Amino acid sequence: MPQQFGKQSTLFPGGLMRTLRSRIRDYVAAVSSAVLNSTVAGRRVEVHPNDVFLVSYPRSGNTWIRFLIGNLAYPDDPVTFANIEHRIPSIYTYPNRVLRRLPRILKSHEAFDPRYPRVIYIVRDPRDVAVSFYHFNIKMRRFSDDLTMDEFVDRFIAAHIVPDVDRYGCWEDNVLSWLRTRAGRKDFCLVRYEDFLNDPILELKKVAGILGIEPSSERLARAVELSSAENMRALEKTQADQWVLTKNTRPDKPFVREAKHGGWKTSLSEASVRKIEQAWGTTMESLGYQCTLRSLQERDAAHAIS
Repeated sequence: MPQQFGKQSTLFPGGLMRTLRSRIRDYVAAVSSAVLNSTVAGRRVEVHPNDVFLVSYPRSGNTWIRFLIGNLAYPDDPVTFANIEHRIPSIYTYPNRVLRRLPRILKSHEAFDPRYPRVIYIVRDPRDVAVSFYHFNIKMRRFSDDLTMDEFVDRFIAAHIVPDVDRYGCWEDNVLSWLRTRAGRKDFCLVRYEDFLNDPILELKKVAGILGIEPSSERLARAVELSSAENMRALEKTQADQWVLTKNTRPDKPFVREAKHGGWKTSLSEASVRKIEQAWGTTMESLGYQCTLRSLQERDAAHAIS
């Protein structure tokens, strides 16, 4: 009798068997998630009428501003990496059944969603975003140290990093999806990461309005102090293994890095700067980000014509 189902089966070669096992495993995982309602909310997040969404393209300062808002809202119980997901929860951490029981200021990286009732949108110079996102992806082990910054910038511009991120669109697509639909409305607050760095108390006071908070000067100052880069770095050293975003990532790569603007000037090559500015220069300048190489090129072109 032929050995059809043994180790050397010709009916189900090794590659096919592995494919079948993989499909069965994926099917079981999908069914389990459906039964247990354990799939993270993400784009399918349930939206409530009084929700506030803190939205940005990744690595635009969202976590820092979550700390600022959390420490403003809960002045007597400071935000840490151990409790942040229960203070300003991310829609990518919990399923809807858990989010229903949590505070309704929610972190999101989604492109425009018409269901979001109130939005604080954070924007950051995409040249600095590129540098920060490069180091973050290596920390997350999505890429090895062999990936160069120039190679990453190409992927960054093309929205070809990893599928979970690519669906947010590229930096410009994400930004414009919100600005072109919500700018100027009272339920939409646009803030720049750089302005928060320059005057965090003033910017936090602006954000407090859409949150319905009327804080005292002392409360604002305390929120800023508790959310300082130095304090966040100290918390990261002791709590990195307690936060979903840093757990099981490379410990030699910090999550809280320089916390400044303009670092791209020493981190990006001229070629990468030029590519970013050529791709998104008009949008960048409309937001107050001067395009250095693009401006020089346009000036040289104008002189050549004249």
